[in-house]
Amino acid sequence: MTQKITIIGGSGFLGTNLCRQLSLNAQEFEIIDLKMSREFSENCKIGDIRDKESLRKTIKGNVIVNLAAVHKDDIRDRSEYQRTNVIGAKNLAMICSEKGIKHIIFTSSVAVYGFAKIGTGESGDINPFNDYGRTKFEAEEILRQWQRDDGNALTIIRPTVIFGEGNRGNVFNLFNWIASGKFLMVGNGQNKKSMAYVGNVVAFLERCIANKQHYALYNYVDTPDLTMNELVSFVQKNLKGQEYIRFRLPFAIAISLGYLADLVSLLTGTSLSLSAIRVKKFVSSTEFSSAKSELGGFEPPFKLLEGVERTLQSEFISPSPNQEIFYTE
Repeated sequence: MTQKITIIGGSGFLGTNLCRQLSLNAQEFEIIDLKMSREFSENCKIGDIRDKESLRKTIKGNVIVNLAAVHKDDIRDRSEYQRTNVIGAKNLAMICSEKGIKHIIFTSSVAVYGFAKIGTGESGDINPFNDYGRTKFEAEEILRQWQRDDGNALTIIRPTVIFGEGNRGNVFNLFNWIASGKFLMVGNGQNKKSMAYVGNVVAFLERCIANKQHYALYNYVDTPDLTMNELVSFVQKNLKGQEYIRFRLPFAIAISLGYLADLVSLLTGTSLSLSAIRVKKFVSSTEFSSAKSELGGFEPPFKLLEGVERTLQSEFISPSPNQEIFYTE
């Protein structure tokens, strides 16, 4: 049977990068998304994972890559996590069973571990601290039941924060603050951050599509992890020609400002770039281990710092006016 890939949420940042690679490899694919893909409009159909009938009408492939998710920290309607991440997974499992589709690749998140112990691997304790992590794990459980019931093939990938060209998430925000000269290091900067460059995540997704394992679960992390001091110094060297971090803000002051921003946001109904959870995320260490090399000896095509350098080049040093922008966090 000819393989056709259905990418749900394929108009977004990760989906568009995956579709570029599939297109280069002449792999047949379709996109189902709430919005039309700017780059692959001829492959795109408007559909909604929250609506069973929408999926029933639009899905024509025989391998599903589910990238659809609600993931922002500041979503006002908290029930949207449940509708998209959990009800969406139920709908997808049902329609796949109806259509005889036997292979799903699902992008979950390391957020299912919450503030995890250093070196947490795929068998780590599940302890999400927000609705995003909670509903991602609930979606995993629904798809695991689908896999067990019908003997299907399921691969679950739990990426850490994904960055890259065109992404307007937390990593870009950090780089942008450094570029502007307004960056303040919070704390001592010794905490490490697991990161994932989009080009490497795409390569791993391609490997998962080709590898029809009965069941597999992988964290995705590009190693070695960098301390915040190392990351910020590298970015400053590339953008400013100097590595020294001049300004630091004690954590106690930063977290107080974060709680104050939360109060202002609550009272005014506005979304601010500063919040207590973002301060906590910044100073916490997120160091995960990954069994990704067990998937056929997978080796990422880009080194982590190479991915950072490519992103800085594209976003700040030689930006393209035609680059598509994706807001993810």
